[in-house]
Amino acid sequence: MSEECISLQHISKKFNENIVLKDVDAILHQGEILGFLGPSGAGKTTTIKILTGQLKPTDGEAFVLGMNCQNIDETIYEQIGIVTDASGVYERMSVYDNLKYFAKILSVPLENIDILLKRVGLYEHKNKLASQLSKGQTQRLILTRAILHTPKVLFLDEPTSGLDPTTALEIHKLLKELRAEGMAIFLTTHNMEEATKLCDHVALLNEGVIVEYGTPQDICLRYNKEKKYRILKSDKEEIVLIHTEENIKKLNQWLIDDEVISIHSCEPTLESVFLEVTGRELQ
Repeated sequence: MSEECISLQHISKKFNENIVLKDVDAILHQGEILGFLGPSGAGKTTTIKILTGQLKPTDGEAFVLGMNCQNIDETIYEQIGIVTDASGVYERMSVYDNLKYFAKILSVPLENIDILLKRVGLYEHKNKLASQLSKGQTQRLILTRAILHTPKVLFLDEPTSGLDPTTALEIHKLLKELRAEGMAIFLTTHNMEEATKLCDHVALLNEGVIVEYGTPQDICLRYNKEKKYRILKSDKEEIVLIHTEENIKKLNQWLIDDEVISIHSCEPTLESVFLEVTGRELQ
């Protein structure tokens, strides 16, 4: 079993009488991506703040790299990276100088900066003022700064929110590479499609409570109560077949007669599971 990087044990958080998190349990191992999924106000950002020592839980214990988050030591910040909606850049400094500033703080060799800039596609913009970057480029700069010191754990709070699909895919590719290199990534998002593509395990969070937990595939299959297949025939007719002996014979005959263009299973998505479990939309 790989190293346990994050552990949430019966975490609850109250602000006055408002319960934001209730009895939350989760584990993140090295080389995995764990997604906390849910709409705004579900408790995702609060969870990150507890794990990074910015908030203390009302009940329960949280650990990052074996360190209790209620008594967090400043040395932990040398081993973690954080990207939140509050993360900003020094707009009057160049892309390179933004990273150089943090490289000195984190004792990172300066030659690593160009290597990373090439990796995230910002090398040609290294001398450009940060204020001149597009939103997608700025987000890549923020992410580059967060991984500059090769942290063991990376916290990402809605990292692709508001980005165009091409930029989001570039960030997805980088996150998969970082996971393959052994980084543990704690991701919050309300984008269930993104979570399905990226996450090894997900927690569906609703009003501070984990309503489902597991791999994206396992969760979706758990709610696949009636097997169905969406068939596109060569005459462009689209048919949904329920899994019955009679329909399987019919489908086999269509295949023999070369009448089928495509077949898709109709198991639920994470988003439809969330709607079924909570009765609410993600927005």
